[in-house]
Amino acid sequence: MGTSNRTFVIVGASLAGAKAAETLRAEGFDGRLVLIGDESERPYERPPLTKDYLRGESPREKTFVHPEGYYEQHSIELMTRTAVTAIEPARSQVTLGDGVELGFDRLLLTTGAEPRQISIPGADLDGVRYLRTLADCDVLRADLETGGRVAVIGAGWIGSEFAASARQRGCEVTVIDPASVPLERVLGTELGTFYRDVHRDHGVQMLLGTGVAAFEGGDRVQRVRTSDGRTIECDFVVVAIGVAPRVGLASAAGLKTDDGIVVDQSLATSSPAVFAAGDVANSWHPFYERYVRVEHWANALNQGPAAARAMLGRPAAYDRLPYFYSDQYDIGMEYSGLGTPEDEVVFRGDPTSRQFVAFWLRAQRVVAGMNVNVWDVNEHVQALIRSRRPVEVGALADPDTPLDSLDGEPTNETN
Repeated sequence: MGTSNRTFVIVGASLAGAKAAETLRAEGFDGRLVLIGDESERPYERPPLTKDYLRGESPREKTFVHPEGYYEQHSIELMTRTAVTAIEPARSQVTLGDGVELGFDRLLLTTGAEPRQISIPGADLDGVRYLRTLADCDVLRADLETGGRVAVIGAGWIGSEFAASARQRGCEVTVIDPASVPLERVLGTELGTFYRDVHRDHGVQMLLGTGVAAFEGGDRVQRVRTSDGRTIECDFVVVAIGVAPRVGLASAAGLKTDDGIVVDQSLATSSPAVFAAGDVANSWHPFYERYVRVEHWANALNQGPAAARAMLGRPAAYDRLPYFYSDQYDIGMEYSGLGTPEDEVVFRGDPTSRQFVAFWLRAQRVVAGMNVNVWDVNEHVQALIRSRRPVEVGALADPDTPLDSLDGEPTNETN
């Protein structure tokens, strides 16, 4: 049956949403295609917002998923500055902020995530910033132009990458986090210690093992008071304490939610005509045999197209391994898999050289790997994970033992 008389709606003009729209057209969908976003910008990518675009090293145009005119050329109705106030799966329609009702044959939710707000005295002072959107980044670019002192609340990926960029722009940077090392929840103590030392070596003051009690100042933030009684003078603050999936629409519509919108391995929600992808999707992962939600660029890049194919009736199990990358100062890394802080960590190479591969092992099997300033090995790391084979730790740690002698067939899943 042809698709020209069908309407597909995508709520969330994000990377996942934009790539889904692109894939629908590439795969032959010739019906009405509507892409709705509440921001004023066309879809853009988020990694530059903590890296080169934030530092003023790349043009604004490079942040966008598609060039100007792409959506019109491909008959994609891009609706920016448009809120969706309700989804009604039973009636196959969405309601827009102006009351207009839009029917759909298939609906994709790529609503992403939003920053967790900090609830302490002074949180509403001017100069207390969050970094999620391109508009947020533009404000922080201006702050970095002015320079001065910045307090970063949270030492996760956003906080750590922002701190590195601010330091590279010459700001005095203090990072505050209750964990004992940066990224402890994700990477564990050993790798967190590595990143702590990297930041310290670049002159960042790391206040770890302490929280934030209050922001202080007149109309604008001037100080941060920590939970252990210290006072940090600052010109602005960046709060980076994680994000929460934007499930409000889905939940109100009666879709199943649990740490995101729950979807099956084909990215279908509890309502079969509605799909979800990207940061908001908590998807059944065939390899892990459990639900997994991933808040990273590669997941949005690849899950959007997978959902698009499923919307066309070509469901296939989305089973890519979680993958992300980070650049901080001169330290570039790639991480694949799902490790935990409780897993055994084995190093191939010396971390003090800042050129190594770290592996997370569980029952002698590699469950995750991170290559730091070592390239062209990620496909072998992923193959090791997929093989589920027990490995000999000595061989894994030995740089002279080729990784491809330990794994099965390499699979490159990073793009």
